[in-house]
Amino acid sequence: MLLDVHDVSGFYGEVQVLFGVSFTIDEGKIISIVGSNAAGKSTIIKTISGMNPVASGKIEFMGQDITNLPSSRLVELGIIQIPEGRNLFPGMTVQENLEMGAFTKSASRQMKQSMERVFSLFPILFERKRQMAGTLSGGEQQIVAIGRGLMSLPKLMMFDEPSHGLAPMMVQKMFEIVQEINQEGTTVLMVEQNVFHALSIASKGYIIENGRVVLEGSGPELLKDDKVRQAYLGI
Repeated sequence: MLLDVHDVSGFYGEVQVLFGVSFTIDEGKIISIVGSNAAGKSTIIKTISGMNPVASGKIEFMGQDITNLPSSRLVELGIIQIPEGRNLFPGMTVQENLEMGAFTKSASRQMKQSMERVFSLFPILFERKRQMAGTLSGGEQQIVAIGRGLMSLPKLMMFDEPSHGLAPMMVQKMFEIVQEINQEGTTVLMVEQNVFHALSIASKGYIIENGRVVLEGSGPELLKDDKVRQAYLGI
């Protein structure tokens, strides 16, 4: 087990958003947490990554209690978040944005090798490495954000709505990228409104409603579940 989220409750401002959320992530797997807008999906990611405090409950990573550790420490441990909206530095080049991901001591020592890996995985970034990030398309900016995350040498990469705002043709490509990263050895946690695509690639999925996990199972099992099909797939 890589990550254990146990009975976690949390707030967004003064409003409670998470109510006793529990789930686990095994090393090397893709886990998808899906649900409607405002269900609490992004709050889960932000709580794990230290951006939102844990009001009660416990989070363990590789057997270590990481509850309410600062985000900088979590990055050093290998937990990386790819935020919704990319959060790039638009006035910096693609390469400079990638370099910003390698700020920990271990990552900075391997910056050259990591950069080569990112350019090998995403040739478009090598072609655009001297281009200002703010001039890229939405899909290209998302790829830069993912590449920046990989520069940090993550053990767990968390994606917050990776398909949000992308053109339909780019959505399929984005999920293929997530699979490729996982196949190279990085464990993935993804929260996503696109239920079909997210569960299609998931080793295990969790359905969250109103801040509570209401259903769990393998991705294929959940896609066959009548409640999921009716509520999220319109079938």
